[in-house]
Amino acid sequence: MRTLRIITFILTLAFTGCQSTVVKTDDQKIADQVKSEFLRSWKAYKTYAWGHDVLLPLSKSHMDWYENSLGISPIDAYSTMKVMGLDEEAAQVQKYVADTINFDKDQFVKTFEVNIRVLGGLVAMYQFTKDPKVLAKAEDFGKRLLAAYNTGTGIPAYWVNLRTGEIKGDTVNLAEGGSSLIEMGMLSRFTGNPVFFDAAKKASLAIHARRSSLGLVAENINVQTGQWVDSVSHIGCCIDSYYEYLLKGWLLFKDEDLKRAWEESLVAIRKFVAEEPDSSLWYGQVNKETGEMVNRVVTLYDAYFPAVLVLSGDLKNAARYQDSWHSLWLKYSLEPMVYDYGKKEILHPAYNLNPEIIESAYYLWYFTGEKKYFEMASQYWYDIMAYCRTDVAFTNIKDVRTKEQADHMETFFLAETLKYLYLIFANPPGINPKECVFSTEAHPFRKPAA
Repeated sequence: MRTLRIITFILTLAFTGCQSTVVKTDDQKIADQVKSEFLRSWKAYKTYAWGHDVLLPLSKSHMDWYENSLGISPIDAYSTMKVMGLDEEAAQVQKYVADTINFDKDQFVKTFEVNIRVLGGLVAMYQFTKDPKVLAKAEDFGKRLLAAYNTGTGIPAYWVNLRTGEIKGDTVNLAEGGSSLIEMGMLSRFTGNPVFFDAAKKASLAIHARRSSLGLVAENINVQTGQWVDSVSHIGCCIDSYYEYLLKGWLLFKDEDLKRAWEESLVAIRKFVAEEPDSSLWYGQVNKETGEMVNRVVTLYDAYFPAVLVLSGDLKNAARYQDSWHSLWLKYSLEPMVYDYGKKEILHPAYNLNPEIIESAYYLWYFTGEKKYFEMASQYWYDIMAYCRTDVAFTNIKDVRTKEQADHMETFFLAETLKYLYLIFANPPGINPKECVFSTEAHPFRKPAA
């Protein structure tokens, strides 16, 4: 099977005009391939999905998240264009945003999803361009999202109507409720209006204030009453970026309240959530009141945590947790969506072009310089090319065991997955974790701006 994949990969590169296969020590060659594949995928989006949110690469069609498109793919992809030096393509998106995009739409949107993709993309665009029209669009969008924070706790509602400000959806998971510090905070920095950062900080600290006596939070909370809807605590999908933003909020804005909340959270995570089955490191799911292990289920989104541990200074456990995820990747040549590490069973076999394991490899490579992380990233790139590539772009995988393709290219593939791969192999100046804080959608915000 591996020989067949190698042959397929070589033929694929030949088809696209590449002159050689991946050479693990030739970082620039791989960087050029990543950049070329971004351009090929972007061309497919413009050909088959321009004016819509998402490319469907197998049917060569498109879909929108809501009744009317918000231009999510181009806005999300913009910062990757700038990182890759694709200024012509970036200028086209900037003009599209400044002259065409209009957010005055009578439709409900998911507060969390449009915050990290649309608002984050717009604020990053302004950082790169200083275009007042772009900042005006970002501020307009941010003001429309502010209505979602008008709840009993200050934690944003699940849905908000962009025109009327009506909200709905009283139950949110913590990622949805506590992941707006970077986007709203940078909007405050650029506009000089603190209302955006204040709303985001209030939401995150409202969650932290409701932690259990053990220092643990659960997955879902009622935004009106502040009551927990369940009792399961973990670091993974549906809680993940809440923790990520406590730390990154401190790194970007030097807010001592956020620093304290992160440090208190990390103590509880280390004590109750981490475990070492078979001498490997995993983070399971526990009862927030008792600390008792509930199950050993993880999702591929959980693979973000080594990157967060690196930023917190815990390189040892970051490396160990990355090794756990890397072993799982090697087992299937991609990651399954949901996995029980206790039973060693796949619970959901899809792979949706996710970046998290690549993101963590990037942070470990950047801060340690160890060749093993470069080689990990090379493997991830190799396998994505072998299994997720289509004749026009890239697509999700229905089952990592069979490698059957699905008809959907996530917006975060252009925003995150290809960006982190490019950062590892190209290492462009000025865009790195020492000079920037990357949002959960991988939009880079330079620390001097804060």
